[in-house]
Amino acid sequence: MQTVTLNNGVEMPILGFGVYQIPPEQTEQAVTDALAAGYRLLDTAAAYDNEEAVGRAIKSSGIPREELFVTTKLWVQDAPAEENTKHAFETSLNKLGLEYLDLYLMHQPYGDVYGQWRAMESLHRDGRTKAIGVANFYPDRLVDLVLNNEITPAVNQIETHPFFQRVADQELLREHGVQIQSWGGFAEGKNNLFALPLLSEIGKQHGKSVAQVVLRWLIQRGIVTIPKSVRPERMAENIDVFDFELTDEQMASIATLDTGASLFFDHRDPEMVGRLSKWRLTD
Repeated sequence: MQTVTLNNGVEMPILGFGVYQIPPEQTEQAVTDALAAGYRLLDTAAAYDNEEAVGRAIKSSGIPREELFVTTKLWVQDAPAEENTKHAFETSLNKLGLEYLDLYLMHQPYGDVYGQWRAMESLHRDGRTKAIGVANFYPDRLVDLVLNNEITPAVNQIETHPFFQRVADQELLREHGVQIQSWGGFAEGKNNLFALPLLSEIGKQHGKSVAQVVLRWLIQRGIVTIPKSVRPERMAENIDVFDFELTDEQMASIATLDTGASLFFDHRDPEMVGRLSKWRLTD
């Protein structure tokens, strides 16, 4: 498996398995199948309500812990954010049945961001998580966090797909030593992604599916990606993307699909900020 090196030297697989929107009752089997297919990066979150199922699959797999890269995410915490963050971390770790995390992300750029980050820095220093990062941070919020804290986020997980390519954002992240990671790499099939003639034709030239072309496009850009599926045959297809390479011409043609806008929602939208900030999780 190809890896990227984070800003603290930690190696992270460039392709992993995400469990967003997989119901808890299906998650254990899905993760079991993904591990059997060869995935070693697993991405979950407290907000997904399936950490326990991920943990059961890890335990039953028999795969040595050091061979896995496990990510989960902190939901919005208010004051006292440092105390609440550490409690949320322990809750997630206990649900996963793990002694440490490989990556702990701040899921949303809301609440007491600085209090949350200070707690995450402390968890990192104590060795409870090998790396810390953020998700859904636009450049202004990311740079502000970097400039006013000791530890620079290792990762920023943001919406990235052929219709919202984040080229300028990726360059800014690179300048600050932050690894870009994609969520929604397939755009959830919006804009008829899986039947687009441009992507279908590229796939035919390589004997690959549209999904494989999209994943290969992300990987060649150096973007960590975490496709989700509950079908073993699709999991196997999604990880089979290291035996071909898109040409410069093909990469350039995919670049023409960029609309420069989210297909889901803007994290800077005041209404969305209010909705997400008010949503609270229970242990």
